[in-house]
Amino acid sequence: MLTYETWKDHFVSFPVDDETRGALAAVRWAYEQYGQDIVYACSFGIEGMVLLHLINQVNPSAKVVFLDTNVHFQETYDLIQKVRERYSKLQIIEKQPGLTLEEQAKEYGDKLWEHNPSLCCQLRKIKPLEEILTGRKAWISGLRREQSETRKYTQFVNQDHRFQSIKICPLIHWTWKDVWRYVYKHSLPYNPLHDIGYPSIGCKTCTMQVQEGGDMRDGRWAGKAKTECGLHYQ
Repeated sequence: MLTYETWKDHFVSFPVDDETRGALAAVRWAYEQYGQDIVYACSFGIEGMVLLHLINQVNPSAKVVFLDTNVHFQETYDLIQKVRERYSKLQIIEKQPGLTLEEQAKEYGDKLWEHNPSLCCQLRKIKPLEEILTGRKAWISGLRREQSETRKYTQFVNQDHRFQSIKICPLIHWTWKDVWRYVYKHSLPYNPLHDIGYPSIGCKTCTMQVQEGGDMRDGRWAGKAKTECGLHYQ
């Protein structure tokens, strides 16, 4: 099994001129290297539909974790059920935060996402993923370089200081059009909110529709300086 230090000195390259632009090769490599020590953290956005399809080809019983903040859109929960039915062998874990919404409100105040969204993400997303990744060597993420300035230098294989892990990002070379082309070609299910102005879908409390021509991340934490939940800070 490769550590990041080993990988860094012996670069692993994947062909990017195939249909998946290196993604399928990266997924296959990830499971060959890490086996049961890798998990896919899936938000069930449109990129997630592509990765689930690729992962199912390589490891139909792979572990997939969804960070259930308890404030997702109903459409997201409905999509998870469709995915369970399509990929019946995938081990989909809906990871719960340590605090219920009621307990969080009692300790930190009502609607924490409004007055301290970073703390809310810490409690309901970052800590739960820390628990999932404890003892695991690597995780898979759907980051694409095109998504934002903070993601433009993402590599296939990354050292993740936040979670003391290896983060593998198979879709780094994909464009928005590539993603949708693949979804339509393979008739993959997806969140219907994408069709009405939600390119990036998170919690319903912190996600808004994006105006035509706007950046695809504009709908996340709109009106706040915050642009990331914190899972991908290095």
